Amino acid sequence: MARVTFDLAIKPLRQLNYFLHRELPEGELTVVIENPDGAHSIAAGVDAPIAIDILGHAGYYAAGMNQQANVTVHGNAGPGVAENMMSGRVHVKGFASVAAGASGQGGLLVIDGDASLRCGISMKGIDIVVGGSVGDFSAFMAQEGRLVICGDAGDALGDSLYEAVIYVRGKIKSLGADAHEEPMAGRDYAVVGELLAAAGLSHDPAQFRRVASMRSLYHWNADANQEY
Repeated sequence: MARVTFDLAIKPLRQLNYFLHRELPEGELTVVIENPDGAHSIAAGVDAPIAIDILGHAGYYAAGMNQQANVTVHGNAGPGVAENMMSGRVHVKGFASVAAGASGQGGLLVIDGDASLRCGISMKGIDIVVGGSVGDFSAFMAQEGRLVICGDAGDALGDSLYEAVIYVRGKIKSLGADAHEEPMAGRDYAVVGELLAAAGLSHDPAQFRRVASMRSLYHWNADANQEY
């Protein structure tokens, strides 16, 4: 497998992203990014089946719009990591800031540590596994996909949830509008087990609870007086 190293202390980020977008060689490839130093938009918009290792902390929108690539952040990630992800895998070895996986349409996002506010906001098919806890308004207006939370969840989890499903192992501070707990079924245990295995985690699926939509917000009710 070919290996290319970019040191962002020497080469500009624009040169790295140009290479990832337009100069990739044929065949299997690993791109190693040294000294990321919290730079924004590292490896954003990649559309190739390659491996990318970011050796340190990443800033805003790391691996945003990812397609096919296997991106690993060996540190923490700033706001919007894997935002609008389409396919592939993004793995944050540390913690993730706000809006991790926002609007993601496919692929798998793994966060080993905690995720901040609005994790999985407006997710549209992405799968997200968080090894720690998530902040308030996670999965807000989530439309499709699965969010697995191995720790606790903050306020208003799943507010205005659509067809996405949330699985929580720890405590839930509060549920958002139209979200409620449902009994786990056999298929749920299988899904949680598969996602945990894909993330390299070994929790027992039987420890998780299912949160889904009550579907009472699907149609406007003029008589509800804004009380849901």
